[in-house]
Amino acid sequence: MTLTDTEQFTVRRSSEEQSCASFLPPAGHFIAGAFVPGSSTQLIDVVDPTTEQVIASVQAGTAADVDVAVEAAVAAQKSWGATTPKERSEVLSLIANIIEANREAFEIIESANTGKPRTVAEDDVSSTIDTFRFMAGASRTLTSMAGGDYATGHTSVILREPVGVVGVITPWNYPLLMAAWKIAPILAAGNSIVLKPSEQTPLSTLKLAELVAGRIPDGILNVVTGKGRTVGQRLSEHPDVALIALTGSVVSGQAVAETAARSVKRVHLELGGKAPVVVFADADLRAAAAGVRNAGFWNAGQDCGAACRVLVHESVAEEFTEHLVREVGTLVVGAPGAGEDVEIGPMISRPHFERVKEALAEAKAAGLQVAIGGSALEGPGYFIEPTVISNVPAGAHIATHEIFGPVVTVESFSSTEEAITRANESPYGLSASVWTRDSSLSLRVPKQLDFGTVWVNSHLVLACEVPWGGFKGSGYGRDLSLYALDDYSRTKHVMINHGA
Repeated sequence: MTLTDTEQFTVRRSSEEQSCASFLPPAGHFIAGAFVPGSSTQLIDVVDPTTEQVIASVQAGTAADVDVAVEAAVAAQKSWGATTPKERSEVLSLIANIIEANREAFEIIESANTGKPRTVAEDDVSSTIDTFRFMAGASRTLTSMAGGDYATGHTSVILREPVGVVGVITPWNYPLLMAAWKIAPILAAGNSIVLKPSEQTPLSTLKLAELVAGRIPDGILNVVTGKGRTVGQRLSEHPDVALIALTGSVVSGQAVAETAARSVKRVHLELGGKAPVVVFADADLRAAAAGVRNAGFWNAGQDCGAACRVLVHESVAEEFTEHLVREVGTLVVGAPGAGEDVEIGPMISRPHFERVKEALAEAKAAGLQVAIGGSALEGPGYFIEPTVISNVPAGAHIATHEIFGPVVTVESFSSTEEAITRANESPYGLSASVWTRDSSLSLRVPKQLDFGTVWVNSHLVLACEVPWGGFKGSGYGRDLSLYALDDYSRTKHVMINHGA
């Protein structure tokens, strides 16, 4: 097929960006219900990736700051863990109401801090509210095996208990939403929290802390800002932290798990992904291309479940690629305030921008075909063109390693068995999708794909009622659903001898 002009895309910029200055939270750590200064005078600048301008500075936390926060969390958890599910449910519902009442502030802060188009930020806030509301209800519906006499003369009862203090490390791609995915079930299960947001995107989490201060029990939610190698490391090794929950890169997950293993603390990891999109010859190719347009480029592809690796049957590969290139060509790149139709924002930071550029340069050097896009856009801001790389050979580096940007690769297969084998070759196992009109394939293929979520004729559709989490290099543990509550609680068997 004819390659498109790689200068097709431009960055739409806004002459009247809405300032987030009036909504900014305090810059201290949030400990025991109040903002407090850190033990270090060092600050970390927070940068708007659309303008490359500093919009705020936050504390660079230390191990000592973590210790203070954990002490507060330990003290608070004793009474919080003794509350009833109804009482915890009311607190979660209150948090949801607070976020909804301050929706505009959260949307503006999130867009300024991450460069997200407003439609993405709006979806993040709506999903955050729904997460708290779901967990408020779910916390009152926990079940266990029935009590009974499983040994003669002894009655067994199964108790569901909090694990204690949970250390949480959240990523930069969905700062508020990923915080909610952790905070809601952790609090619902009766635990307290010390949370380290990404140092690149801490503002919405701090804003949440500011707004709930004095309205939820002090100390059940604590926020310490700073670098992973300091704050995250101390959380992972702290003897009073019972469990570490991280959403982030595989490298970060490995570091956390290794450190946590020394004290045999539990670990909950939601790591990277490289989601295959398996398109069979009978699929609705237009619908599949539209699905990849949406799910491959949502949040500029900075999503661990992004539909970024298409495997399409060789008989329809060219036709599908034409549909996809046409779809991708309609994407609008720009700043959050540049219009409601803007869909693609910037990469989060200069280092990540350079990594994506390097991946594209390697693909071009390897002789791969860039069907559309393929380059960085002129600054300011860390913008990359929406990109489709076609006719990718099996095993190509760009098709097996996570790029985390607006880049989709297309490769072909000749048989169902080959498609399944190739899809499963990835070191990741987070999500995948299958596109077919064949009911037999729609039932059989997902069972053979080694991924925690498999969609059929859709991609990146989530609901709070169903679990999210992966296999292999994508980690373990489940977010959302009742399974998250299982992950953040422990079972205790009490056996009473009444036969003596």
